[in-house]
Amino acid sequence: MTHQRFDALDALRGLAMVWMAVYHFVFDLNYFKLVTQDFYRDPFWTWQRILIVSLFLLCAGMGQAIATAQGQSWRRFWRRWAQVAACALLVTVGSWLMFPNSFIYFGVLHGLALMLIVVRLTAHWGRWLWLLGALAIASKFIAESLLQTGPFASWADILNSMRWNWLGWISQNPVTEDYVPLFPWLGVMWWGVASGAWVLRHRPEWLAQPMLPGMHALAGLGRWSLSYYLLHQPVLIALVGGMSWLL
Repeated sequence: MTHQRFDALDALRGLAMVWMAVYHFVFDLNYFKLVTQDFYRDPFWTWQRILIVSLFLLCAGMGQAIATAQGQSWRRFWRRWAQVAACALLVTVGSWLMFPNSFIYFGVLHGLALMLIVVRLTAHWGRWLWLLGALAIASKFIAESLLQTGPFASWADILNSMRWNWLGWISQNPVTEDYVPLFPWLGVMWWGVASGAWVLRHRPEWLAQPMLPGMHALAGLGRWSLSYYLLHQPVLIALVGGMSWLL
């Protein structure tokens, strides 16, 4: 079966990658003390991170809806999944070398690897994905509230530990440079699947429309998003680090 790519979705994914690169560029400037920003508490930066990850996972969910509709084989799925998982491992190793006390053990690629399996198994659930997405997102905030006080507070230390905090049902954020747990982010990806299925069924022309001038570069970037994600930070760190050394 032919596996058609849609430039519009690739361009949207490319936009998320460019936005992420700008965010990381300023993060690196801050790391090398060329600017002063609080990336962990300032709402300007924390909300940007939320929006960037949301856009990326929405695109990933829409991509899975399209792949499912086009009859993607499990063999093809596992080949792509293995690439994501391998890159997640590289991120862990690289971040441990640079941030040994806050290395990334469950960042966006780790979360994506797990969510891809869940989404693959549930992509045909149709409209239920809207409700499941809402419940997945809500569960994070419900768990946070329950773990603060009351009978469930005794579970806080267990769920906050590295062994279980990949679930996202925590009362205290872990010390790590990137953290994208299963909940609430699976809900965002489920909404991406539901959105992609709706567009394919009711508005397929949105995906097939001609690209605006200048958008082809974004689409090309979106087609190589995994490679871009893996390489952009080492390049930015080298550039910013060089600037810091020269200054």
